[in-house]
Amino acid sequence: MRDTEDGTEYHFVDRATFEKAIEDDAFLEWAEFHGNLYGTPRPAAGDRDVLLEIEVQGAEQVLAHDPSAVVVLVVAPSMEQLEDRLRGRGDAEENVQKRLSSAPHELAKGHAIATRVVVNDDVDRATSEILSILEELRPPGRSPSKKD
Repeated sequence: MRDTEDGTEYHFVDRATFEKAIEDDAFLEWAEFHGNLYGTPRPAAGDRDVLLEIEVQGAEQVLAHDPSAVVVLVVAPSMEQLEDRLRGRGDAEENVQKRLSSAPHELAKGHAIATRVVVNDDVDRATSEILSILEELRPPGRSPSKKD
């Protein structure tokens, strides 16, 4: 947990609990990124949209399970902006440097698997673009659920 987080951003568990969940196949995707484990619990069955904010490793796993999944790569407009955002969210200097050094590789992998790319240069515009992509993908006659 970062110093700027209060525990509501994610469901934090210890490493042993997380590794047990991996063994139990409880995740739709999971990855270890810079020494930390991240994962998305399998969603309940049903006909609904699932929107994940995940690393490239996780997106590759989702695609392996469901090749029809749509990957929207959201990128900062520049490496300088990425650095500013990492610093702004309270990451330790060591983590900022690790992320910046891995960013070119992650971006290349992301571009290779992405169905669409959204440049997050303005949060309102980027959000509207992502919502438009979701609307394009939604089958006719199906509206979003209140829980989605």
